[in-house]
Amino acid sequence: MGLLKNKKISFIGAGNMAEALVGGLLKKGTVASDHIILSDPSMNRLEHFKSKFKVLTSASNTSCVSKGDIIILAVKPQVMANVLKDLKGKIKERHLVISIAAGITTSFIKNQIGDNIKIIRVMPNTPALVGKGISAISGNSSISDEDMSLAEEAMKSVGKTVILDEHFLDAVTGLSGSGPAYVFLIIEALIEGGVASGLPRNIARELVLETILGSITLLGETGKHPGELKEMVTSPGGTTVAGLKVLEAKGVRSALIEAVEAAAKRSKELSGK
Repeated sequence: MGLLKNKKISFIGAGNMAEALVGGLLKKGTVASDHIILSDPSMNRLEHFKSKFKVLTSASNTSCVSKGDIIILAVKPQVMANVLKDLKGKIKERHLVISIAAGITTSFIKNQIGDNIKIIRVMPNTPALVGKGISAISGNSSISDEDMSLAEEAMKSVGKTVILDEHFLDAVTGLSGSGPAYVFLIIEALIEGGVASGLPRNIARELVLETILGSITLLGETGKHPGELKEMVTSPGGTTVAGLKVLEAKGVRSALIEAVEAAAKRSKELSGK
Protein backbone atom coordinates (compact mmCIF):
# COMPACT_ATOMS: atom_id res chain seq x y z
CA MET A 1 0.00 0.00 0.00
CA GLY A 2 1.11 3.54 -0.75
CA LEU A 3 -0.20 7.05 -0.22
CA LEU A 4 -3.83 5.92 -0.36
CA LYS A 5 -3.59 3.29 2.37
CA ASN A 6 -4.92 5.54 5.16
CA LYS A 7 -7.32 7.54 2.99
CA LYS A 8 -11.06 7.05 2.88
CA ILE A 9 -12.48 7.30 -0.62
CA SER A 10 -16.04 8.41 -1.33
CA PHE A 11 -17.52 7.68 -4.75
CA ILE A 12 -20.44 9.82 -5.86
CA GLY A 13 -21.98 7.55 -8.47
CA ALA A 14 -21.82 3.77 -8.77
CA GLY A 15 -21.61 3.26 -12.51
CA ASN A 16 -19.25 1.16 -14.63
CA MET A 17 -16.18 3.36 -14.20
CA ALA A 18 -16.68 3.50 -10.44
CA GLU A 19 -16.91 -0.29 -10.46
CA ALA A 20 -13.68 -0.53 -12.46
CA LEU A 21 -11.88 1.76 -10.00
CA VAL A 22 -13.19 0.04 -6.89
CA GLY A 23 -12.28 -3.35 -8.32
CA GLY A 24 -8.81 -2.14 -9.29
CA LEU A 25 -8.11 -0.52 -5.94
CA LEU A 26 -9.13 -3.63 -4.03
CA LYS A 27 -7.42 -6.09 -6.38
CA LYS A 28 -4.11 -4.26 -6.03
CA GLY A 29 -4.57 -3.91 -2.27
CA THR A 30 -4.28 -0.14 -2.56
CA VAL A 31 -7.08 0.46 -0.04
CA ALA A 32 -9.19 -1.71 2.24
CA SER A 33 -12.85 -2.29 1.42
CA ASP A 34 -13.99 -0.53 4.60
CA HIS A 35 -12.21 2.63 3.40
CA ILE A 36 -14.47 2.87 0.35
CA ILE A 37 -18.02 4.25 0.41
CA LEU A 38 -20.36 4.85 -2.51
CA SER A 39 -23.61 6.73 -3.02
CA ASP A 40 -26.01 6.37 -5.93
CA PRO A 41 -29.75 6.83 -6.59
CA SER A 42 -30.00 3.16 -7.56
CA MET A 43 -30.33 0.86 -4.58
CA ASN A 44 -29.72 -2.09 -6.91
CA ARG A 45 -26.30 -0.70 -7.83
CA LEU A 46 -25.43 -0.11 -4.18
CA GLU A 47 -26.47 -3.64 -3.26
CA HIS A 48 -24.34 -4.91 -6.13
CA PHE A 49 -21.26 -3.12 -4.76
CA LYS A 50 -21.91 -4.32 -1.21
CA SER A 51 -22.27 -7.90 -2.38
CA LYS A 52 -19.35 -7.93 -4.83
CA PHE A 53 -16.79 -5.80 -2.99
CA LYS A 54 -17.92 -5.66 0.67
CA VAL A 55 -17.64 -1.86 0.59
CA LEU A 56 -19.78 0.71 2.41
CA THR A 57 -22.72 2.42 0.73
CA SER A 58 -25.07 5.30 1.37
CA ALA A 59 -28.23 6.60 -0.24
CA SER A 60 -27.08 10.14 0.57
CA ASN A 61 -24.37 11.98 -1.35
CA THR A 62 -23.93 14.32 1.58
CA SER A 63 -23.36 11.49 4.03
CA CYS A 64 -20.99 9.81 1.59
CA VAL A 65 -18.90 13.00 1.25
CA SER A 66 -18.72 13.52 5.01
CA LYS A 67 -17.04 10.13 5.46
CA GLY A 68 -14.34 10.58 2.82
CA ASP A 69 -10.95 12.22 2.41
CA ILE A 70 -10.98 11.83 -1.36
CA ILE A 71 -14.20 12.48 -3.27
CA ILE A 72 -14.43 10.82 -6.68
CA LEU A 73 -17.16 12.34 -8.83
CA ALA A 74 -18.25 9.45 -11.03
CA VAL A 75 -21.59 10.74 -12.29
CA LYS A 76 -22.74 11.47 -15.84
CA PRO A 77 -21.76 14.95 -17.08
CA GLN A 78 -25.39 15.99 -17.59
CA VAL A 79 -26.24 15.55 -13.89
CA MET A 80 -23.01 17.00 -12.51
CA ALA A 81 -24.40 20.50 -11.93
CA ASN A 82 -27.26 19.22 -9.78
CA VAL A 83 -24.97 16.90 -7.83
CA LEU A 84 -22.51 19.72 -7.10
CA LYS A 85 -25.30 22.09 -6.12
CA ASP A 86 -26.35 19.67 -3.39
CA LEU A 87 -22.76 19.25 -2.22
CA LYS A 88 -21.91 22.94 -1.98
CA GLY A 89 -20.73 23.63 1.56
CA LYS A 90 -20.34 19.91 2.22
CA ILE A 91 -17.09 19.55 0.29
CA LYS A 92 -14.39 21.21 2.39
CA GLU A 93 -10.82 22.38 1.82
CA ARG A 94 -9.60 19.18 3.50
CA HIS A 95 -11.08 17.12 0.67
CA LEU A 96 -9.41 16.19 -2.59
CA VAL A 97 -11.98 16.11 -5.38
CA ILE A 98 -11.31 13.90 -8.41
CA SER A 99 -13.74 14.12 -11.32
CA ILE A 100 -13.90 11.43 -14.00
CA ALA A 101 -16.83 13.03 -15.85
CA ALA A 102 -16.03 13.73 -19.50
CA GLY A 103 -15.97 17.39 -20.50
CA ILE A 104 -16.45 18.78 -16.99
CA THR A 105 -13.70 21.32 -16.28
CA THR A 106 -12.06 22.02 -12.93
CA SER A 107 -13.25 25.63 -13.20
CA PHE A 108 -16.85 24.47 -13.64
CA ILE A 109 -16.59 22.36 -10.49
CA LYS A 110 -14.90 25.18 -8.57
CA ASN A 111 -17.65 27.61 -9.56
CA GLN A 112 -20.24 25.19 -8.18
CA ILE A 113 -18.60 24.28 -4.86
CA GLY A 114 -16.37 27.25 -4.05
CA ASP A 115 -12.79 28.50 -4.25
CA ASN A 116 -9.77 26.87 -2.61
CA ILE A 117 -11.09 23.36 -3.17
CA LYS A 118 -8.49 20.92 -4.47
CA ILE A 119 -9.80 19.57 -7.77
CA ILE A 120 -8.29 17.07 -10.18
CA ARG A 121 -9.84 16.21 -13.52
CA VAL A 122 -9.26 12.78 -15.05
CA MET A 123 -10.09 11.50 -18.52
CA PRO A 124 -10.05 7.68 -18.37
CA ASN A 125 -11.20 5.30 -21.10
CA THR A 126 -13.26 2.12 -21.18
CA PRO A 127 -10.35 -0.39 -21.22
CA ALA A 128 -10.06 0.61 -17.55
CA LEU A 129 -12.91 -1.89 -17.08
CA VAL A 130 -10.35 -4.67 -17.61
CA GLY A 131 -7.38 -2.90 -16.01
CA LYS A 132 -5.92 -1.74 -19.34
CA GLY A 133 -7.01 1.88 -19.38
CA ILE A 134 -5.04 5.04 -19.98
CA SER A 135 -6.01 8.11 -17.94
CA ALA A 136 -4.97 11.72 -18.47
CA ILE A 137 -4.77 13.69 -15.22
CA SER A 138 -4.88 17.45 -14.70
CA GLY A 139 -5.23 19.52 -11.53
CA ASN A 140 -6.27 23.06 -10.64
CA SER A 141 -4.03 25.59 -8.90
CA SER A 142 -5.00 24.44 -5.39
CA ILE A 143 -3.48 20.96 -5.59
CA SER A 144 -0.09 19.86 -4.30
CA ASP A 145 2.36 17.31 -5.68
CA GLU A 146 1.06 14.85 -3.09
CA ASP A 147 -2.51 15.38 -4.30
CA MET A 148 -1.43 14.57 -7.84
CA SER A 149 0.39 11.48 -6.59
CA LEU A 150 -2.78 10.33 -4.84
CA ALA A 151 -4.76 10.69 -8.08
CA GLU A 152 -2.06 8.86 -10.02
CA GLU A 153 -2.05 5.98 -7.56
CA ALA A 154 -5.83 5.68 -7.77
CA MET A 155 -5.92 5.68 -11.58
CA LYS A 156 -2.96 3.32 -11.91
CA SER A 157 -5.19 0.70 -10.32
CA VAL A 158 -6.95 0.46 -13.71
CA GLY A 159 -4.10 1.12 -16.13
CA LYS A 160 -1.52 3.72 -17.05
CA THR A 161 -1.56 7.48 -16.52
CA VAL A 162 -0.24 10.66 -18.11
CA ILE A 163 -0.18 14.11 -16.49
CA LEU A 164 -1.14 17.02 -18.73
CA ASP A 165 -2.24 20.64 -18.54
CA GLU A 166 -6.03 20.79 -18.61
CA HIS A 167 -6.24 22.49 -21.99
CA PHE A 168 -5.05 19.21 -23.57
CA LEU A 169 -7.92 17.15 -22.15
CA ASP A 170 -10.33 17.80 -24.99
CA ALA A 171 -7.76 16.36 -27.39
CA VAL A 172 -7.30 13.42 -25.01
CA THR A 173 -11.07 12.89 -25.05
CA GLY A 174 -11.05 12.81 -28.84
CA LEU A 175 -8.11 10.41 -28.99
CA SER A 176 -7.97 7.93 -26.10
CA GLY A 177 -11.41 8.66 -24.61
CA SER A 178 -13.28 8.06 -27.87
CA GLY A 179 -10.51 5.94 -29.40
CA PRO A 180 -11.78 2.53 -28.27
CA ALA A 181 -14.89 3.07 -30.42
CA TYR A 182 -12.71 3.72 -33.48
CA VAL A 183 -10.68 0.59 -32.75
CA PHE A 184 -13.82 -1.53 -32.30
CA LEU A 185 -15.16 -0.21 -35.62
CA ILE A 186 -11.92 -1.22 -37.35
CA ILE A 187 -11.99 -4.64 -35.69
CA GLU A 188 -15.61 -5.14 -36.72
CA ALA A 189 -14.80 -4.19 -40.32
CA LEU A 190 -11.76 -6.50 -40.49
CA ILE A 191 -13.84 -9.41 -39.22
CA GLU A 192 -16.48 -8.68 -41.86
CA GLY A 193 -13.73 -8.59 -44.47
CA GLY A 194 -12.56 -12.03 -43.39
CA VAL A 195 -16.10 -13.39 -43.56
CA ALA A 196 -16.62 -11.80 -46.97
CA SER A 197 -13.45 -13.57 -48.12
CA GLY A 198 -14.85 -16.94 -47.04
CA LEU A 199 -13.62 -17.44 -43.47
CA PRO A 200 -15.92 -18.74 -40.71
CA ARG A 201 -16.82 -15.81 -38.42
CA ASN A 202 -15.25 -17.32 -35.30
CA ILE A 203 -11.97 -17.92 -37.14
CA ALA A 204 -12.02 -14.42 -38.64
CA ARG A 205 -12.56 -12.94 -35.18
CA GLU A 206 -9.68 -14.88 -33.65
CA LEU A 207 -7.34 -13.95 -36.50
CA VAL A 208 -8.22 -10.26 -36.22
CA LEU A 209 -7.84 -10.06 -32.44
CA GLU A 210 -4.51 -11.88 -32.39
CA THR A 211 -3.24 -9.83 -35.33
CA ILE A 212 -4.02 -6.59 -33.50
CA LEU A 213 -2.63 -7.80 -30.17
CA GLY A 214 0.51 -9.04 -31.87
CA SER A 215 0.96 -5.83 -33.82
CA ILE A 216 0.66 -3.72 -30.66
CA THR A 217 3.20 -5.93 -28.88
CA LEU A 218 5.60 -5.73 -31.82
CA LEU A 219 5.30 -1.94 -31.93
CA GLY A 220 5.85 -1.62 -28.19
CA GLU A 221 8.77 -4.03 -27.90
CA THR A 222 10.71 -2.90 -30.95
CA GLY A 223 10.19 0.83 -30.44
CA LYS A 224 10.07 1.22 -34.21
CA HIS A 225 7.93 3.82 -35.98
CA PRO A 226 4.59 2.38 -37.16
CA GLY A 227 5.49 3.33 -40.73
CA GLU A 228 8.70 1.30 -40.55
CA LEU A 229 6.85 -1.77 -39.32
CA LYS A 230 4.22 -1.26 -42.02
CA GLU A 231 6.98 -1.33 -44.65
CA MET A 232 8.23 -4.65 -43.25
CA VAL A 233 4.92 -6.22 -44.25
CA THR A 234 4.65 -4.46 -47.59
CA SER A 235 6.44 -6.33 -50.39
CA PRO A 236 6.60 -4.68 -53.84
CA GLY A 237 3.64 -5.79 -55.93
CA GLY A 238 2.36 -7.99 -53.12
CA THR A 239 -0.93 -8.53 -51.29
CA THR A 240 -0.39 -5.93 -48.56
CA VAL A 241 0.32 -3.06 -50.95
CA ALA A 242 -2.86 -3.94 -52.84
CA GLY A 243 -4.85 -3.64 -49.61
CA LEU A 244 -3.09 -0.45 -48.50
CA LYS A 245 -3.81 1.13 -51.87
CA VAL A 246 -7.54 0.66 -51.25
CA LEU A 247 -7.32 2.11 -47.73
CA GLU A 248 -5.48 5.20 -48.98
CA ALA A 249 -7.92 5.62 -51.88
CA LYS A 250 -10.85 5.43 -49.47
CA GLY A 251 -9.26 8.04 -47.18
CA VAL A 252 -9.03 5.83 -44.10
CA ARG A 253 -5.98 7.68 -42.74
CA SER A 254 -7.54 11.13 -43.12
CA ALA A 255 -10.90 9.85 -41.81
CA LEU A 256 -9.30 8.71 -38.54
CA ILE A 257 -7.45 12.01 -38.14
CA GLU A 258 -10.68 13.93 -38.72
CA ALA A 259 -12.57 11.66 -36.31
CA VAL A 260 -10.18 12.54 -33.49
CA GLU A 261 -10.42 16.23 -34.35
CA ALA A 262 -14.24 16.12 -34.48
CA ALA A 263 -14.49 14.35 -31.13
CA ALA A 264 -12.08 16.85 -29.55
CA LYS A 265 -14.12 19.72 -30.96
CA ARG A 266 -17.31 18.21 -29.59
CA SER A 267 -15.68 17.83 -26.16
CA LYS A 268 -14.95 21.56 -26.18
CA GLU A 269 -18.54 22.33 -27.15
CA LEU A 270 -19.94 20.16 -24.35
CA SER A 271 -17.73 21.87 -21.80
CA GLY A 272 -18.88 25.29 -22.97
CA LYS A 273 -15.47 26.42 -24.22
